[in-house]
Amino acid sequence: MRPPGRPLVGRDELLVLLEACLAAGDSLVLDGPRGIGKSALLDALGAAARARGELVLRASGAEAERWMGYQGLADLLGQVPDEHFAALTSQHRLALRAVRRGKRSGGDGRARVVRRLAWHALLTHCAARTPVLLIIDDAHWLDAATADVFAYAARRLDGLAVRVVLADRGSEAGHRPHALAPPPVTEATVPPLTAADLAELLDPHGLSARATMKIHADSAGNPYLALALAACSDGREVPRLRALTQDKLLGLSDQVRETLLVCALAARPSMRLLLRAGRDEAEADIAAAAEAGLLVSDGVNLRFTPPDAATVVAQSIPAARRSQLHLDLAEVATSAAEAERHRALACADPDEEVARSLVAAAEAAVRGGARALGAELYLLAADRTPPALESLRIDWLVAAAEVGATAGVPEIVHHAVETVLGAETEPAQRFRARIALMYLAGQGVALLEETVAAAFADAEGDPAAMAFIQLWRSWASMVAGSPRAADDDAALAVEHARAAGAAGTEAMAHAVRAQARNLLGHKDYATFLDRGLALAVPAADGYRHLGPRFTAARFAILDDRLDEAREDLLRMLALVERGAAEEHVAVLCGLAEVAAKLGRCRESLDFANRAMRISGEAGLSPGPAWCAGAIAELAGGNLIRARSYAERGIVACRQEVDTLYELRLLHLLAQVDLRCGEIAGGVGALRRIQEFERAHGWDDPTTLRRHGDMVAGLIALGEPEEADELISSVRRVIAARPHGPGMAATLDRAEAAVCAAKGDYPTAMRLLTSAKTTFAVVRQPIEHGHCLLVEAKVERRRRHYTAARVAAEAALELFTAAGAQPWIEESRALIVRLAEIGDTGGALTASEARIAAMAGEGATNQEIADQLFLSRKTVEATLTRIYRKLGIRSRAQLIRHIHVH
Repeated sequence: MRPPGRPLVGRDELLVLLEACLAAGDSLVLDGPRGIGKSALLDALGAAARARGELVLRASGAEAERWMGYQGLADLLGQVPDEHFAALTSQHRLALRAVRRGKRSGGDGRARVVRRLAWHALLTHCAARTPVLLIIDDAHWLDAATADVFAYAARRLDGLAVRVVLADRGSEAGHRPHALAPPPVTEATVPPLTAADLAELLDPHGLSARATMKIHADSAGNPYLALALAACSDGREVPRLRALTQDKLLGLSDQVRETLLVCALAARPSMRLLLRAGRDEAEADIAAAAEAGLLVSDGVNLRFTPPDAATVVAQSIPAARRSQLHLDLAEVATSAAEAERHRALACADPDEEVARSLVAAAEAAVRGGARALGAELYLLAADRTPPALESLRIDWLVAAAEVGATAGVPEIVHHAVETVLGAETEPAQRFRARIALMYLAGQGVALLEETVAAAFADAEGDPAAMAFIQLWRSWASMVAGSPRAADDDAALAVEHARAAGAAGTEAMAHAVRAQARNLLGHKDYATFLDRGLALAVPAADGYRHLGPRFTAARFAILDDRLDEAREDLLRMLALVERGAAEEHVAVLCGLAEVAAKLGRCRESLDFANRAMRISGEAGLSPGPAWCAGAIAELAGGNLIRARSYAERGIVACRQEVDTLYELRLLHLLAQVDLRCGEIAGGVGALRRIQEFERAHGWDDPTTLRRHGDMVAGLIALGEPEEADELISSVRRVIAARPHGPGMAATLDRAEAAVCAAKGDYPTAMRLLTSAKTTFAVVRQPIEHGHCLLVEAKVERRRRHYTAARVAAEAALELFTAAGAQPWIEESRALIVRLAEIGDTGGALTASEARIAAMAGEGATNQEIADQLFLSRKTVEATLTRIYRKLGIRSRAQLIRHIHVH
């Protein structure tokens, strides 16, 4: 239950849906796993009903009380005001009074019938005076006698102002919650919270954005479990969380616990493994465990929530039995690497042969994409290494740290690195261990100044190591938004790499120089990228997103070569799906951006959601994935979610000194502000970006393409002179060196708005025609549609209302084909506003003709609204306008008109 007065985070849309169902007279059944927030939703529904003056009665089932007859009914009766009982017959009143007082003897058939009739009569009387909302939490634990009374009344409440809301897990055999509520019944599954919503829920805990993303992954979006994990962030509440897991386990059958034990001992639990292990009822067992909130399943793979629950389950049995189970699982493991792991876990004695077998299995696991398993196997190999082979043990610990960093398993990385740095080791081993820590930091590498300095000390005298640490420092400077420093460090990395013959490091250093010099506005940036590509060396494991091929794809996006970028990124995706989490997320983010620009909005949302999921599971910096989420939502999702991702991403980037992504997210937030009418806020954000760029020597307008948005905001604020000056300055920059055609088209669209504000409509229309043509050629339908919306507004200023409607409807058609939902809503709103002004001379617009045709075929206003994604009021207003244009007065006349014409 949430604290009093605290908003219900992340449930606004669901609450609106549930309230609409109740308003329509439906009963509700809410289901979902334990802790998902059903009780909080019941609180909100009950509070809203009380605010409307309804009588709200609430009861909760309890496992310990399910054998106490009429306990649930007694709880409800205690909440009914006494005056309502006065209208009952004496027999009914005495029967209910006895239940209230706990005198529930007389369980023969006649007594049960009287109680049924009395409860139904009481509800009937209450509903005659005020609507009644009956709320039953944990309905699956409701005692049978109360359920019988409810089911009797539910069949006889038709026409009465009584609605029932049940929260249920449906885990009991034969349990039928729908029978307790009068029809019609709407069933709603309460979904997990999104990453952004969960971050808002956890705000009071003061956790980092990265930590909240990890908690989102570990809890599978379950708010109760997430709050428990947040409370454990300092380690003090871990015993309580483990006790919670044990409590959940006690509520499950022995069969389900045995199935969970197999899952807990497995490296990668799956339905296939369970069936191979003889768990024939695995599907039902996993469903029961999921309802208890202990794990989640995608239908194939299984994951404990939280992950520490696997440890609790595994430690619930004696060590000897655990060893035997590992041996049994080795026989049915789905890969040789997993079998080797089980055999090693069955016996902890040092053994050189076992250790070498584990290393071979780790290498195979990494090649197969099972990096977390590979890291664990390297760690096991180190643990099983005899004392005489200390140097090998350290090497395998270093390998565990390196692989663990690419897999996003910080517990393995930190354990391995601490052991390496605390032992007598070689500088090269310490250097590799520190690099693993830096890799694990991701976008937050700028915070590891001490680690970087120590790595420099370890690298002294080794040109290959010096090249690599200089490369890392150049990346850190790029992330911090300092391209000059990045260029200098990358140049040093090139020198050291050439001296060492480290072609891979040299190629990545050239890629960094290309990015840095592009930001600084140097014309030669492409030369450095070409040098990196010319080396033609495969990217090092886990570093594809930092190599020249990925950089080339990023430049293709900036240059509006979107098909080329998409093709390159898709090829990379096939490689990185078994690679490191960091490079996998980077490629998915790039694909989300390309898909949004190409008007493939569903695809963009899918790529972004995958990036956010993987970022959370691997504990990566959330900024890049949230940036992709904001881009996708701006194009094809929801502006509210876009704002949430942008705001959360900005916080995450500031925590990790990730200025590069902070500026991108600030631009996205400004776009949301401008599209929501918050002009001053949007322009203010864009000015902050402008100030940073000037202070740090950024001179590339294509990286953010903020200038068109800035012009639109300045025009809305009534500052056309500043807008004019901005356009002129950017045009001078892009004239000095080549840029993609989309940059000039964006400026054309922006300048058209300035010309229209000055009354120069011919120039505005010429510029818009040029911009539309360009965006059509480079296949950017959303940008094309944006031009059409600007054109519609220009035509409206000229009082050319028919032309304005034609442009707005053409934009709507483009947005609809792209699935660009926020733009669809904006264009429809403009069409409605245009329909309220001007004169079309009796001719129907395309949208009016569609609505007229549907009405002529007998569709109701609501059916038309649902199909065309309009509000019912909009449909009604449009029909009124249609009647006026056609000179008719009714739907019947409209039907005759359509059939005649």
